[in-house]
Amino acid sequence: MHATNERLKMSLYAALMAGITAILAQLTIPLPLVPITGQTLAIGLCATILGSRYGTLAVALYVAMGAIGLPVFSEAKGGFSILVGPTGGYIIGFIISAYLTGLLLEKTRFSLAPAIAANIIGMVITLIFGAVQLKFAAGLTWDQALSGGVYPFLVVGVIKAVLASILGITIRKRLLAAKLLPVHETKAA
Repeated sequence: MHATNERLKMSLYAALMAGITAILAQLTIPLPLVPITGQTLAIGLCATILGSRYGTLAVALYVAMGAIGLPVFSEAKGGFSILVGPTGGYIIGFIISAYLTGLLLEKTRFSLAPAIAANIIGMVITLIFGAVQLKFAAGLTWDQALSGGVYPFLVVGVIKAVLASILGITIRKRLLAAKLLPVHETKAA
């Protein structure tokens, strides 16, 4: 019974984080090809707070909500067409990013330095997935895809990775201290 309750509680946290991701996705700074959004910050928070399994679940729920048409993606967009369009690679990359970011933290420690490294790696993974799909979906050259879909996001991506790490580790520590997260899920900070 105890394990079932913990899985239910963690699943509810994942659903909550999916909702937070939908909210942060609405924070946008428009750019010509791909906007800067709060989504990547939210993805880092999901993985840093919940780890690989439930962080990935949170992001997959977010992507599924958008895929079925709920207006949760950037600029209140939704629908499967977004996933196969020019910016869909970033959204698909979020799932891989959340998993690997959480896994790296589980294999090291949930503390600030490993969190920053893991979140930067996650950001790079998202940018790679995004650039590949941007190139093919928009019919761009590699130089155009990198210039419009990677380079403008490197500095702000590092800033969001650091912010996700600081906030995520702080929130995680507080949830652990309040006994709201299971300690056995991952190494504690």
